[in-house]
Parts: sequence; structure tokens; C-alpha cells
Amino acid sequence: MHIHQIRNATLIVTYNGKKFLIDPWLMPKDYMAGFDVAVNANVRQPRVDLPLSIANIVDVDAVILTHFHPDHWDEFAVDAIDKNLPFFVQNEEDLNKIKAFGFNDVRIVSERGTEFYGTTLYKTYGQHGKREIVKPLCEQISMPYDAMGVVFKAKDERTLYITGDTIWCDEVITAIKKFSPSVIVVNACGATLLNGERIIMNDEDVKTIASYVPSAIIVASHMDTVSHLTVTRSDIRKMNLKNVVVPEDNEIMEF
Repeated sequence: MHIHQIRNATLIVTYNGKKFLIDPWLMPKDYMAGFDVAVNANVRQPRVDLPLSIANIVDVDAVILTHFHPDHWDEFAVDAIDKNLPFFVQNEEDLNKIKAFGFNDVRIVSERGTEFYGTTLYKTYGQHGKREIVKPLCEQISMPYDAMGVVFKAKDERTLYITGDTIWCDEVITAIKKFSPSVIVVNACGATLLNGERIIMNDEDVKTIASYVPSAIIVASHMDTVSHLTVTRSDIRKMNLKNVVVPEDNEIMEF
């Protein structure tokens, strides 16, 4: 297994001989305004450029979109990705949105497992911020709340769990207990709304998950890119957690 940290939550995961592009957010630096419902709304995003060409990023076997938010998917991805690639999403709503862009092979990841050339993908759940607080806010601004995680399993590979956009919560604990992953990718920049609610993990959540699963390698992703971050790579590295890896953009990790 190789995990190539591209930028933000965008990864290329090479698993069981196939390359999966996760959450392709491909716009240039400063292309988009900050989110007016979140902190640092005056900061444009992405804060950094892509570390390699879009053509190299989209040279994959399949795409996985954990959720339909504008810091995980954009028009540059629409234009660049082969419309015939297998494209995995969390639900019927996202399937219809992606099909509307002209993609021809869109599939929903199942909780029970979705097969792809010897790899089984499992949908997991989380909380994109405390559900009772953040979900009503999302509904007010017509922004979808749900975001899936994905577990990868194959005969000759370690089990990989990509948590997606979530805080530390019971749903994440359930996924860890069910699948016993040995590598866990967490989105960890502590993105925060104006009301003070975090919508993904922060450094303390990383510390918690690292302690909860000491046998697993924790990869801190979704770092140093969005406007509404409150935690940096430096903040996580300062904790000196033995089983936590904080990759730079364009870094490739082998497991």
C-alpha cells in the first residue's frame, strides 16, 4: 500500500495494485474565497498550490468522493477526470450529482462491502461536526452534512481506514472495532465554524485516536490548506506521538 498525500484531503491510494484518487480538489492557490460561516473567512483558499500537475494526479484506476463539499471536489476535477473511470460515492444523492457532470460509471459504497478487483471497500459513518448542532446549520445553507469514511480490505494488504471529514465520535470507534485497521488516515486541521464548533478532528482528537489504537499508524491529512483551519502540521508534530505520521504535500508513504 502506498498513500500519496497530494493536498488537503486529496490522496492517491495505491492498494492491491490499483490507484484510487480520493477527494480531488484541484483548483489553484487562492482560487476560492473562505467560507463565510467559518473562521478566517477573509483567507482565500486553497492556501497552497498543487504540488504536481493535474494530469499526473488524475492518472488513476478509480475515484472516491467522501462527500460533496467545495473543499473536496471542484470544477477542475470535473474537467480533468476521465468520465469513464469507476467513481465511488456515499449515497444516491451524490451519485446523481456526479452523474450530472457526465460520469458514466458511478457506484455507491456499501456498508456491507463493494468489490473492486480484489479489494473490498466499506462505507463507514462519522459526524461532520456534532450532528445535533452542525446538521441543522448545514440544512439552513443548503449544504449536505453527511460525509462517509472508507475502509479498504484485501487479502495481501493491511487494512486501511480513511475516516473522512469527522470529529472523534462513536461512529469512528465503531468502525475501528469492526475493521481493526492498521493504517488510519484522519482529516485533522481542526476546521472550525463561527459558532466554535469543529467539523473535523484536531490535534487532541489525533492524540485520542492514537492512544485508542496504539498498534495502528495514524496519518494526519487535510492539513495547512483550507481557510478555516485551526491546527497545523507543526501543532501535531509537537505532540511527538510515536504512531502518528504527518506527511507533507507530495509525500508518498509506503506501508
